[in-house]
Amino acid sequence: MTTHAGAGASPAHFIDSRHAWTRLGVALALGTVGSVGMWSFVVALPAVQADFGVARGDASLPFTLTMIGFGGGGIVMGRLADRFGIVWPLLIGTVALSLGYLLSGYATNLWQFALAQGLIGFGASGSFGPLMTDISHWFAKRRGIAVAIASCGNYLSGVIWPPLIQYFISTQGWRPTQIGVGVICALIMLPLILAMRRRAPAHAVLAAGAVSSGTRGTLGLSSNTLMALLIVAGVACCVAMAMPQVHIVAYCGDLGYGPARGAEMLSAMLAFGMISRIACGFIADRIGGLATLLVSSVLQGAALFLYLLFDSMVSLYVISALFGLFQGGIVPMYAIIVREYFSPGEAGTRLGIVLMATLGGMALGGWMSGAIFDFTGSYAAAFLNGLGWNLVNVVIVAWLFMRPGRRVVAPA
Repeated sequence: MTTHAGAGASPAHFIDSRHAWTRLGVALALGTVGSVGMWSFVVALPAVQADFGVARGDASLPFTLTMIGFGGGGIVMGRLADRFGIVWPLLIGTVALSLGYLLSGYATNLWQFALAQGLIGFGASGSFGPLMTDISHWFAKRRGIAVAIASCGNYLSGVIWPPLIQYFISTQGWRPTQIGVGVICALIMLPLILAMRRRAPAHAVLAAGAVSSGTRGTLGLSSNTLMALLIVAGVACCVAMAMPQVHIVAYCGDLGYGPARGAEMLSAMLAFGMISRIACGFIADRIGGLATLLVSSVLQGAALFLYLLFDSMVSLYVISALFGLFQGGIVPMYAIIVREYFSPGEAGTRLGIVLMATLGGMALGGWMSGAIFDFTGSYAAAFLNGLGWNLVNVVIVAWLFMRPGRRVVAPA
């Protein structure tokens, strides 16, 4: 397999250099714009449901297809990044993202809208997993914090975009808003991609490969077994994560607080999630990805439980902030684990598969929570369902963490 660290690779002295940090800043900006595809429908859900006249469960279908597109796209984009570098995934993703928003704005029925959302998810995937993988090749001593910062674009997007989208939906309607977002993405992202043309340093792959093999051996598991466990854990943690992230706006509307309050809570959740991601990056550089993932998973379950106990507007703001603070570091830790336990030459593809599992969990959780609401008339059972899935994730990660002979290896 040809990797992006092959011919035309940058000299090794670029690792941990000023250029690497500048590249990280550009990656953060690209992730912030491109990840709008993850969050826009969460805000638009009530308006779309009312426009098409469908039930809450049916109205959640476009989000499910968004996550499926994002997950499947993650594998395709990761494979492209491994073979050709980061530019092609970014270009293809930007075109798909913008086109998806334009098509969704002109959709005449729910199925057309849902398919357009799937294209949006596919496009958004180019500015998430591939960016984390690319940045991991540019850092050695600070790989954990660098990957965490790169992943923050996803959450910074969730902080910035929802209030803006909510404002324009309320003043201009959801269709013009979708079209406008598509145009903005193309205008901002295409120039930024030019700054990502330099190929990753070649020696990062070779040096990290030896460490990866040694680290994987300490778990006493085959690559396929470890991948299978990470996939199941990724699905489980994100089914739990989806309940507040996907339905907080609709939940606040049902409680009488209005969708605008829900959008603010989502922004708070994601803002504190960014703090969590950066903190978890520092922690992972010291104790490893598995240990950090275990702590974050346990805390996510604790925050979900709080949603069952309190539903006043003030308490929901506080709990949403806590939820973001507790769970924000979970997804980036899978990127760190992949780099610790697998060959860097296949990191993009491996991470794409794991991210597909996490997004599959988000898709399943988003749909499942809506269906449970339709069946029970409340979100209480949906929160309990999330807690059950979160327990599955905790058990898997704890088992991996407690494997005999497990040790933390310094990153290459």
